[in-house]
Amino acid sequence: MGPSPLEGPAVKLNLRGRTALKSLSFRERVAAEGSRVRVYKFATTLIALLICFSVTASDNSFVLVIVGAEGTKEYGEQFREWTGRWEKAAAAAGAEFSAIGLAEPGDKSDRDLLQEQLAKIAPASPEPLWLVLIGHGTYDGKTARFGLRGPDFTPADLAGWLKPFERPLAIIDCTSSSGPFVNDLSGPNRVVLTAARSGSEFNYARFGDYISSAITDPKADLDKDDQTSLLEAFLLASSGVREFYAGEGRLATEHALIDDNGDKLGTPADWFQGLRATKTAKEGATLDGLRASQLVLVKSAREAQLPAALRSRRDQLELDLASLRDQKSKLSEDDYFSRLEPILIELSKLYESADTLP
Repeated sequence: MGPSPLEGPAVKLNLRGRTALKSLSFRERVAAEGSRVRVYKFATTLIALLICFSVTASDNSFVLVIVGAEGTKEYGEQFREWTGRWEKAAAAAGAEFSAIGLAEPGDKSDRDLLQEQLAKIAPASPEPLWLVLIGHGTYDGKTARFGLRGPDFTPADLAGWLKPFERPLAIIDCTSSSGPFVNDLSGPNRVVLTAARSGSEFNYARFGDYISSAITDPKADLDKDDQTSLLEAFLLASSGVREFYAGEGRLATEHALIDDNGDKLGTPADWFQGLRATKTAKEGATLDGLRASQLVLVKSAREAQLPAALRSRRDQLELDLASLRDQKSKLSEDDYFSRLEPILIELSKLYESADTLP
């Protein structure tokens, strides 16, 4: 008897793929096997088209770091060090890189330079735009602001500038009082990280130090797939922040949040066990983490060889699978498996086709 579509070369794409498929029940595996013939031609054709499309795509990931007013020389030195880590990570990833706020002030304000830079970046791409905010934030009880040299900007300002973007967005706000940014920036195909859970956490935030190191730190690789996802970096950075305050015998004045499902709520790091959020949210709200686990800046050799559109399709199928499993209790068994089968088969064939790439 030949191998199941959920076994053998089909699941050698990466550990995340294996984990996603191995978590399925025996009944789900049988359902997938039974429908393999029905969807084989469809899935193979779709994957071939994705590969052909990807070969001509020249878009890269883009890392844009915005450095705010330093306040003191000591802070300025730290901000430059963190920015340098992001620049090195972008180089290792083969991503485009730009930083605003480090050059000597000119005729244009940093706010204007930021708007101009965002307007130059391709708004549509399968590869993410990584937007990193380093500096100080403020909150007056109503509105949060990111402190630039010159005019500041609010979460609503940034949301407006990002509105044209259809590509994945990773927005990492490393400042104090950054919690309100989640509400304005949360949305589909976006991952938003904030150093603070609310505007009232106004003390200097150290999250930016830890996340700039964690994004390329092998110790963050919890699933052992030879790369660090944004979720893994968030968890390691948050752990570093907790250890800092505990080691200093001080009350923690920052609690980072991650939002990647568009519900504007955010999930703290201490709600996770491994890569899964395990606590129950208020009123049954969906917890965050899955989309962030799919975003990787410095990809493994295996992941880097996959065409961007193929990775994008795989990620969407994994999101569809997770969404369907969340709805399982509300569906009849027949309805559930009729929706499950095509997702599993396309995923299986995608892994199998990817395994044959040179």
